[in-house]
Amino acid sequence: MKDAIVSPEEKVIILDFGSQYTQLIARSIRELKVYAEIVPYNQSLETIRRESPGGIILSGGPSSIYEKDSPQVSGEIFDLGVPVLGICYGLYSITDIFKGKMQASQQKEYGRAVINIKSRTGLFKDLKSKETVWMSHGDKVVVPPEGFRVTASSKNADIAAIENSKTKIYGVQFHPEVYHTENGKKILKNFLFNICGFKGKWSMKSFVAQSIEAIKNEVGSGTVLLGLSGGVDSSVAAVLLQRAIGDRLYPVFVNNGVLRKNEAEIVIRRFKETLNLNLVYVDASDRFLKKLKGVEDPETKRKIIGREFIKVFINESKKIGRFDFLAQGTLYPDVIESVSTKGPSDTIKSHHNRVPEVLKLIKSGKVIEPLKELFKDEVRALGKELGMSDGLIHRHPFPGPGLAIRIIGEVTGERLQILQEADDILVSEIKNAGLYNKLWQIFAVFLPVRSVGVMGDKRTYENVIAIRGVTSVDAMTADWAYLPEAVLRHISGRIINEVKGVNRVVYDISSKPPSTIEWE
Repeated sequence: MKDAIVSPEEKVIILDFGSQYTQLIARSIRELKVYAEIVPYNQSLETIRRESPGGIILSGGPSSIYEKDSPQVSGEIFDLGVPVLGICYGLYSITDIFKGKMQASQQKEYGRAVINIKSRTGLFKDLKSKETVWMSHGDKVVVPPEGFRVTASSKNADIAAIENSKTKIYGVQFHPEVYHTENGKKILKNFLFNICGFKGKWSMKSFVAQSIEAIKNEVGSGTVLLGLSGGVDSSVAAVLLQRAIGDRLYPVFVNNGVLRKNEAEIVIRRFKETLNLNLVYVDASDRFLKKLKGVEDPETKRKIIGREFIKVFINESKKIGRFDFLAQGTLYPDVIESVSTKGPSDTIKSHHNRVPEVLKLIKSGKVIEPLKELFKDEVRALGKELGMSDGLIHRHPFPGPGLAIRIIGEVTGERLQILQEADDILVSEIKNAGLYNKLWQIFAVFLPVRSVGVMGDKRTYENVIAIRGVTSVDAMTADWAYLPEAVLRHISGRIINEVKGVNRVVYDISSKPPSTIEWE
């Protein structure tokens, strides 16, 4: 979907140099009620000028400014007459363009550091003389550009921040967007409100109005086919699209055979009877399971499921009689982790919404993704704005490839049934304990290993179920969830006693990073 229209004075453009924290810049700014949009560092000047941003931020990045083919921003960015803030690599970019000097630092800084603030105005208005910040760099500025003054220093960097208040160009060595920078939000506030002059007008209510208008303009009199999984993302996308185009939206719910226990019946009842959507149900479970037979590699599973979804959609569109656009509930973390469309970020895993067939449709302008710039908590806020029930918008994330990527190795009928039963027990007990809404996600994983056990004085050699529970804000980072011992003991007992074929339950205590939330 083409970007929603936002008033220029309330929009920040973030040029992405590939930092792992770029998305945190965007969400931190949106939390301050200013719209932020991430674009590649090499976005054309004409495109940026057409967006008429009220401020520009240059993100950090993994490269060194000295490396061959290191990402470079056009110096003409600074001729647009809007305030610019460079963060880490963005600081080096500013220094390079304005002829300052840099060098590799003999003592690299990673993690918490203390800066000494030399000027408590501009970015550092109302801050203390010493502030704890988060550093992540191997280079440093040794001579500021002409016209710039040094506003902060640290133990390993005499120049930790610079500014040219006349041209409103600022640069910091550290990452204000990261939680560990104690007053990072205050620094961003100073940039947005004191320097850029924003008022903080952006809200989810305005996003709804802007998105509906953008969808109407793009779709025109056409029809839209939406892949509906029943999860939060596709459900919110469905309601938003319905508000924009009414019954010209055809939500297609495909039973891919790897859903949770009783999921198909629940989704049909919710969306047909409760939300009155023009739901099309397709039971393609046999088709998907045949395609997955013998497949163990997780990337191959994702691609198979993504391709089959597209084929099913096309088949259904022929029955409808007209198909102008495919809609998906893709979120920003999905885009970042799969294929970097924003900047030079590393690919972590492919996403089922980013298989070649979908990418081809995206390139042709035939795909609408109204949530692709949002994080999960923002999607929940959007769902609330649309009047959706708390029970639906607070459902835990469920991957598009379903239980196929929670069964490690080959997907078989036996493994699928075991996992469905174990997962159903797990989720029901977490809800009974009043913990469901306190967790970002909790689910069961089938492990392709068997272990020795004893049941009824007999030796058993059965399967292992792993439990993965995490807390998070946006799924870009996550901590494993500490659950009460009594709850874990009860869940383990029920799974082992009630699910045939399981004699061992283990709990995953790894965080993201280095682990991902899903196992595959």
